[in-house]
Amino acid sequence: MQNLLHWRLLVAVADSGKITQAAAQCGMTQSGASQAIVQLESALNTPLLVRLPHSVALTQSGERIVSHARAMLAELQAIRHYALQANGAQSGKIRLASFPSAFSALLPPLLRKFRRLYPAIELIPLEGTDREVENWLALETADVGIVLNPAPERPCLPLGQDAWLAVAASHHPLARGRRAVDFAEWVKQPFVLATGGCDLNAQSLAQQAGLTLSDVRASVSDWQTAQTLVREGVGVALMPASTIAADAVGLCSLPLTVPIYRHFALVCSFAAAGALPVQTLLSYLHEQLPQPVSS
Repeated sequence: MQNLLHWRLLVAVADSGKITQAAAQCGMTQSGASQAIVQLESALNTPLLVRLPHSVALTQSGERIVSHARAMLAELQAIRHYALQANGAQSGKIRLASFPSAFSALLPPLLRKFRRLYPAIELIPLEGTDREVENWLALETADVGIVLNPAPERPCLPLGQDAWLAVAASHHPLARGRRAVDFAEWVKQPFVLATGGCDLNAQSLAQQAGLTLSDVRASVSDWQTAQTLVREGVGVALMPASTIAADAVGLCSLPLTVPIYRHFALVCSFAAAGALPVQTLLSYLHEQLPQPVSS
């Protein structure tokens, strides 16, 4: 009903008690302001002002309507203030670094809604090994990056975890019982070393446990290639659960007797930590991710 200038004029008239002064404040002529008040009274079908010899006064309806008009204009100002702040927080670029498996499995469901909510924030993917991600964060080539198993004291946003599974061809003797397997026994098998482009893999996990992969038949960085080789009977493997399709044909995935997990977390470079678009991303992810249950 009417336009904002009508409401600003009405509030200005209420404040000053004079149409001429209110017109000047709103950038209107006195006759234009008088006509606008008449239009507003006609649209509302109620008198708003009483004309006095040297001023005007609000009617009872006018007082109540002005009260609502003030609230409306205040809300409009709040909207404009928010939009001004949001323009900085909801636009820009974020260089997001990660290793391949996170880009293919972990990030798409998390970022699909983010891209819809914040279309003016451009996410620029940088794909590399986990070591490259760490280097890019240190050199501030990347603004944020997905890291594996961050140190407990490192500032980060935990994104989730993934269990390592023992993977064998369905016809492999150790797959018949469908039982959990001992890691120390598993690494003694002919092995397909799948790395996924990360330093954290069966080889490094074995070393951490004081073990050795004694018979590596093939070493590949691609999870799908590794699964093909396992299916063909070249060897067994150790892979993250998220990289193995639930309906994978010809493969058997077995848990370890003592579970091992890889933990994902989002880390900011030093310079990007305070950037408004990055803060927007962190706030969004914090809202989307399940919160830990207090004990």
